[in-house]
Amino acid sequence: MMKTNIAICLFVIVVNVFSGNICKAAEAPPEITAKSAIVIEAMTGKVLYAKDAEERRYPASTTKIMTLITALEYGKMDDIVTASENAANTEGSSLWLSKGETLTMRDMLYGIMLVSGNDATVSVAEHISGSVDEFAKLMTEKAHLIGAVSTNFTNSSGLPDPNHYSTAHDLARIAAYGYKNDEFRKIVSTKNIIIPWPGKEHDRDLYNENRLLWLYDGANGVKTGYTDAAGRCLVSGAQRHGIQLVAVVLDSERMWDDSMVLLDYGFKQVRLMTVFRKGDILKTVAVSNGEAKSVQLMTSADINIPVTEEEKNQIHTVIDVESKVEAPLDSGQKLGVVRIYYKDKEIAAADLVAVEAVAHKSFFTKVWSSLWNIFTFVLHNFA
Repeated sequence: MMKTNIAICLFVIVVNVFSGNICKAAEAPPEITAKSAIVIEAMTGKVLYAKDAEERRYPASTTKIMTLITALEYGKMDDIVTASENAANTEGSSLWLSKGETLTMRDMLYGIMLVSGNDATVSVAEHISGSVDEFAKLMTEKAHLIGAVSTNFTNSSGLPDPNHYSTAHDLARIAAYGYKNDEFRKIVSTKNIIIPWPGKEHDRDLYNENRLLWLYDGANGVKTGYTDAAGRCLVSGAQRHGIQLVAVVLDSERMWDDSMVLLDYGFKQVRLMTVFRKGDILKTVAVSNGEAKSVQLMTSADINIPVTEEEKNQIHTVIDVESKVEAPLDSGQKLGVVRIYYKDKEIAAADLVAVEAVAHKSFFTKVWSSLWNIFTFVLHNFA
């Protein structure tokens, strides 16, 4: 594929009408009670505020964000998961599973994320990896691939262990990664769900322990946590006008207030900007054996990115398309991709499609074209 670089200064960035004036007075840093905290923009990973965000701490049940991601990537949502005696006897917050009880993987994951069922985390871990220890290794490996390299998991629940730790920044990275998965988004933003309770006269009626889903405009995740060692912890997410933020507070005296202050601060720092609109023509490509010699390529969708004013020069685009394409071509046929990068990280992309159809050159057309070329050559050279 031939790659074409386009600096951001070569195209017009249109600020969405809801974003207002991007040049505002600097906002005072938030005052919070958490020992460690951070708020990031999820698409770019841009840190908007941090307080001791690289300090290793016990993550408590915010661990379960990584449990969910690992289960979504290594498990199957319709699998039937059986609770072992080990799972049923797990200490701490519980889904009240009994030995031998079965639920779908999907229902187990709702039980993990809404009511922090430690027993469900053990059931899922044993189902996927055979043991909690092996599943925790998967969790850690995946965390490191995401970029959360200051994190180590020894269990799937978040129960205290000297070797079980993370940082506010790593937890934000993990949650931001999770938001790329539609099933993750659905689960962590669910306020209430009813799942089966085999052997009981009624089903389990689960309400999400994350109060921000009710308290904060745009809140859509993600997980609470508490142990004596970790203190009160919350990884929260909120989306407004297409901008997804993730805030983390660890060992906080007022975790709800701290989180809302951080999210408010974050939304004041970032604006959504349109880089390309659907239908923008970005390139013209040569066509082989076509009725037309070239075809224009246009974007198949809007591309919007969340940025701060000072970041615009750190954004660039790359067009991936062949230097020549073969006829026939259909209108709307994908012929390439335009990718948007923040620093060295791809943050958005859209297909490049043919503006018009190009028919294959017929045999008669090829013959006529050849004769015409010969005629024009003779006329030019011997007239």
